[in-house]
Amino acid sequence: MINTASSQIPSTPLPHREGQGSESTVDLIVIGAGPGGYRAAEYAAKQGMKVVVFEGDNVGGTCLNVGCIPTKAYVHSASFAEARERMAQVVPQLRAGVESILSHPNVTLIREKAAFVDTHTVCSVSCDSVAADNIIIATGSETKWLPVEGRDDPRVVDSTGLLQLDTLPGKLCVIGAGVIGMEFASVFHRFGSEVTVIEYLKECLPALDSDIAKRLRKLLEKRGIKFQMKTAVQSLKDIDADVILMATGRKPRVQPDFTNAGVEYDERKGVIVDENYETVVKGIYAIGDVNGRQMLAHAAEMQAVHVINHILGVTDNIRFNIMPAAIFTEPEAACVGPTEDQLKEQGHPYVSKKAFWRANGKALAMNEPEGMLKLFCEPDGGRILGCHAYGAHAADIVQEVSVLMCRDTTIQQLRDMVHIHPTLGEILLAAAEN
Repeated sequence: MINTASSQIPSTPLPHREGQGSESTVDLIVIGAGPGGYRAAEYAAKQGMKVVVFEGDNVGGTCLNVGCIPTKAYVHSASFAEARERMAQVVPQLRAGVESILSHPNVTLIREKAAFVDTHTVCSVSCDSVAADNIIIATGSETKWLPVEGRDDPRVVDSTGLLQLDTLPGKLCVIGAGVIGMEFASVFHRFGSEVTVIEYLKECLPALDSDIAKRLRKLLEKRGIKFQMKTAVQSLKDIDADVILMATGRKPRVQPDFTNAGVEYDERKGVIVDENYETVVKGIYAIGDVNGRQMLAHAAEMQAVHVINHILGVTDNIRFNIMPAAIFTEPEAACVGPTEDQLKEQGHPYVSKKAFWRANGKALAMNEPEGMLKLFCEPDGGRILGCHAYGAHAADIVQEVSVLMCRDTTIQQLRDMVHIHPTLGEILLAAAEN
């Protein structure tokens, strides 16, 4: 039987597979209790499936414990000290919420790292093996360290290490101007650190429309953040900083034992999956960061829903090609759909429409005049193709566009939709009417 120590939820034993000795069998095994893993377990359990979840670390994954949730606690705090206190309150509270989700009677949480025995069997260090016809890999991602001289310098940290600092660094150097780098650069500058960002590419935030990204960078430069673009880091030893943040991205967390099950993966790109997130082995799926497709917490959650639907034979209409994303700098930025450069490269006919925060009454009343929105659509009032923006509550506006795109809304239909006055949502309507 599986060890049912008090650290596991629930404490009821799992059923044995006939003739298999100490091997237990369930409907679904989930490896990892991050956003994708716990969402899969929750949804499957509500459909009546018996689920075992393996997690060797805190539940909630990178996002809740050392990623998007702690960083947002920093973003919405006035000082470093307040941010530390706020993070210490918010993270345990949300972690308890995930624990509650995993306390469903149909879910057993095994607080240990799991390894594949074969295509249907998983075990942990101290537990007997568990078998299931369906297994979901949701092991997430890890820091992608730049292989340069000085990597072992004690000043060098990743985002997890930066969040663990007890004192505010006087000088912070950020290597990489992607989402992680830009968010931390923005917030630590506001706390009072002298911040320098070094980026190999010619512009920050490559997923964002280049026009929007440039305007956001210029604004942050004006506020005092130093940027060194098109700069390759050869050594970390000579960098003048108290702390050096390695923000060069994340890579899928794959495990050698995946091969025990016949699962194929690439060290950089992640586990190989099809359109249903099923691996080359029938019944084994990989969701979230580990498949390397869309490394976003909300993408992992929706992939989880789709996989459970696929297992149950239920058809859904989740549009994974329409995936909104946000960058919580100050002001924030957000996007959904292709950039203008991508539309040009694709040869897709389009019209670009713009609107500005400074022309919006609510933005001025909030003292948030900085911002710009670009809305792309097909010509002649056609279908909305995408939206990229920076400015106060840009993520909320882009989320509205994402919903409209999921319904194949045209720009003409958007023009006919009433928006509350005064709201920032009127910026979107203004762009549509341009």
